[in-house]
Amino acid sequence: MLHIDLADQYQRGASLIHRLNPRVKILGAVLFIAAATILPPGAWLAYGLLLAGAWLAAHASQLGIGYTLKRSFVALPFALAAITLPFTVPGQPIAHLGGLTISAEGSLRFLSILIKSWLSVQVAILLAVTTPFHDLMRGMRELRIPKPLINIVSFMYRYLFVFADEALRLMRARAARSAVGTGGKSGGGLMWRGRVAGGLVGNLALRAFERSERIYDAMVARGFQGEIKTLTSPPLTDTDRNVLVGWVTYLAMLLLVGFIF
Repeated sequence: MLHIDLADQYQRGASLIHRLNPRVKILGAVLFIAAATILPPGAWLAYGLLLAGAWLAAHASQLGIGYTLKRSFVALPFALAAITLPFTVPGQPIAHLGGLTISAEGSLRFLSILIKSWLSVQVAILLAVTTPFHDLMRGMRELRIPKPLINIVSFMYRYLFVFADEALRLMRARAARSAVGTGGKSGGGLMWRGRVAGGLVGNLALRAFERSERIYDAMVARGFQGEIKTLTSPPLTDTDRNVLVGWVTYLAMLLLVGFIF
């Protein structure tokens, strides 16, 4: 019996975004992220149009702008990987921090990366919460995404909670065999704790490897040939085509604005 449930983040609904074909939603999200990536640094008007498009999609999903907005800030710590740009990109100095010079061009690039990452995550979140996971995999398969990549993502998602449950069992077994002193403190120094944690990680890796072999053998015995067979997605409707054409047109206009202004 599993004790950890990594539930699907899918939010049920009957909105226009929920009813769209998964292929349309995947293409729309990928094109949005590609457009954000292509835009030059400092294209503030185009960034504003990107934000308007992301919020329009969130409103059409009936989840509300606040739903994706609150969850999108998870991207900001990862975007800080570009924090060195203000100090390393040559250009007009605007400030000095210790022995480092902050350039205007580097700061502009850093802010642009921060904004584009934040906007892209909003659309990715919207795709994940309005499309069931199996529909995402089916849509990727029909878009001719390489099969090994689809299988890796599919198995990783489906069995992640199994490995989390294995880790919980190992932690419970360790707690059952460990004495607790006065004040709720267990014995052992830092090196001892490190050895115990390393042993747990190694044990979990071995269990994961053995389980993966058993799962693969069971799937082969049931006729698995490198691809999970699913039903074909429903054909594209006129609404799907109209939404996709409108979205592509909007993004093309946005790119034009970004490179002209």
